[in-house]
Amino acid sequence: MRSGPGGTKERLDDIGGDAAGMSAASQARRMRGADELEIVAFERGHFTSYSACGIPYWVGGDVTERDQLIARSPEEHRERDIDLRMRTEVVEIDAAGARVRSRNLETGAEEWTPYDKLVIATGARPIRPELPGVDAPGVHGVQTLDDGQALLDTLAATEGRHAVVVGAGYIGVEMAEALINRGYEVTVVNRGKEPMSTLDPDMGRLVHEAMEGMGITMVNDAAVTKLLTGQDGRVRAVATEDAEYPADVVVLGIGVRPETALAKAAGLPLGEHGGLLTDLAMRVRGHEDIWAGGDCVEVLDLVSGRERHIALGTHANKHGQVIGSNVGGGYATFPGVVGTAVSKVCELEIARTGLREKDAHRAGLRFEAVTIESTSRAGYYPNAALMTVKMLAERRTGRLLGVQIVGREGAAKRVDIAAVALTAGMSVEQMTALDLGYAPPFSPVWDPVLVAARKAAGAVRSRRA
Repeated sequence: MRSGPGGTKERLDDIGGDAAGMSAASQARRMRGADELEIVAFERGHFTSYSACGIPYWVGGDVTERDQLIARSPEEHRERDIDLRMRTEVVEIDAAGARVRSRNLETGAEEWTPYDKLVIATGARPIRPELPGVDAPGVHGVQTLDDGQALLDTLAATEGRHAVVVGAGYIGVEMAEALINRGYEVTVVNRGKEPMSTLDPDMGRLVHEAMEGMGITMVNDAAVTKLLTGQDGRVRAVATEDAEYPADVVVLGIGVRPETALAKAAGLPLGEHGGLLTDLAMRVRGHEDIWAGGDCVEVLDLVSGRERHIALGTHANKHGQVIGSNVGGGYATFPGVVGTAVSKVCELEIARTGLREKDAHRAGLRFEAVTIESTSRAGYYPNAALMTVKMLAERRTGRLLGVQIVGREGAAKRVDIAAVALTAGMSVEQMTALDLGYAPPFSPVWDPVLVAARKAAGAVRSRRA
């Protein structure tokens, strides 16, 4: 505790200047004034409080200006009495001594800063495989605004029109769309049997077929062995064991891992996925005055009862609000997630929530899986679009376990119905009675999610008979 105008005041050190970190700092400041709580925030990058999820749409041209992705600038945070130190990286946490060591990345100067309360919001780092040529000019990740700008600079300076995306998860398919929009011939090289490993393979196959229909070359079940360079040192091709694919630019969309090297070195508890482990208040387990949130933590899966790592801005902002409330003297909790996510590639919408088949098997659950096809509107209404819905239900109880949706306009956000049902622990039989909105421009009489619930309920009843 340090001396302040009213006696003593606490210091909050915050590592990370994006969603979770600055949400925590801002909420703590709203609850406690500068006379009670001093807040020092460290951010190693050039920007704060921005939407990394929006980068593919900026690269693709749907978002025209970089600053449209920034929710709050460093200056705005400082106006709220937050001592925000940009281009400053925390390089050590001394949990026993309640202090952090930071390094100014412009000058190299280091200093120790004590804390009464610490927030760790270090995010996640992109997976960058150790391959020959992976550091060549023209090879890009897309984690930060700086990454997005570097990619745009390369696209502007490149005369060729061949692009290769490595990986076919959310970032991979979104970057494939961005590059298609920029006029590139796009090849996606994917280690999995189908794109979107967050879906079951039968649903991923629908994504595969749709992407090829958009002119994207899909290369599945293929591992990149090296990136080939030209005489100028720039990337020119991506090689697998069986083929080479010409590339004037390469985008890595392989996924991310929790950025927890600092936490590990400090002896803080990590889960099986490498993320920090916290209690419901987002306090690091076993450490009364340390909190953690955002992409660097693991959270409880409410369906399986296991810890998961899910890197999403929606979670990070909620974590920050919970942490800030608790640091500020209140009490809040983050109960867990059901694993909801949506994405798109051109006109195709992709959504999932809850468990996949392999997740249910891993959790030891016996289940029924059903798939239906329906339309986004009444079939006779103009522009009704097809969608496929897959639903998993526990065999014994009929409890909803998961939903996946692939379709055109109007498909993806229907997954929110299932997300609410999962959170409430509803059975598929109960779901069939949900009073959802209906009119021909918005839905068939039976919404596609309810059609799937009826079929799943029937499958569960048949097993009981």
